[in-house]
Amino acid sequence: MSRTVVITGGSKGIGWEIAQTFARDGYKVISGSRTIREDLPPDVSRNIKQLVIDVKNREDHIKLVEAAIEWGDKLDCYINNAGFSEWRSIDAIDYNFLTNVFETNLFGYFWGSQAATTALREGGSILNISSLAAKRGTINNSAYSASKFGVTGLTQSLSKELGPKGIRVNAVCPVLIETPGLMTALDAKYSPADKNIPSFLENFTQNQSALGRLPTANEVAQLCLFLASEKASGISGQSINIDCGVLPN
Repeated sequence: MSRTVVITGGSKGIGWEIAQTFARDGYKVISGSRTIREDLPPDVSRNIKQLVIDVKNREDHIKLVEAAIEWGDKLDCYINNAGFSEWRSIDAIDYNFLTNVFETNLFGYFWGSQAATTALREGGSILNISSLAAKRGTINNSAYSASKFGVTGLTQSLSKELGPKGIRVNAVCPVLIETPGLMTALDAKYSPADKNIPSFLENFTQNQSALGRLPTANEVAQLCLFLASEKASGISGQSINIDCGVLPN
């Protein structure tokens, strides 16, 4: 029997890697994002359907779930992935910036989870793509970190709320993953890269990573595939680091 997954922000970065990984595993993938990806590889194109959505809009998440039911007759997993990251010092944070961060990174995860609960049944799961910033705060990162700490609370609370229905809720917490979104964020004014991204990433890797490298988007996707499977049937309420040992716990 085929399985169906919804992924927000599935056209770029980590979300695109997750979409491909699930499609290659036989899932019917509903990808919702602000842009449509035109260059779908032939081996995944038949298993991916793309919808233009804005994760800030509650109704758009409902559309994604409806599309999953229409195509796959059921929903097995909902992955809240779409996010926004930008470093800013506290004095540079204004209302519009803070609203954008929280509506994208936290409100969107609430709306996605809410929509998913109308369709998920026993054995289904919700995955929240969070961040190592959900475990520790860093300089000029208060807005993003606070939004991701919120994702931790959402994950833990929903695991208790939905557990009696046999629905699991987990979060994945990557460290820096070299995606176009991260490169844009690192190039901004308040970024710790200080206009030298390669040097920053090299120093961070050498000084912070136990394995001497940073994880890849594919490694994040493979963890998601495991957590969505029956092999992870006993795991719920967890925020799992994928960081090559940057923050052991």
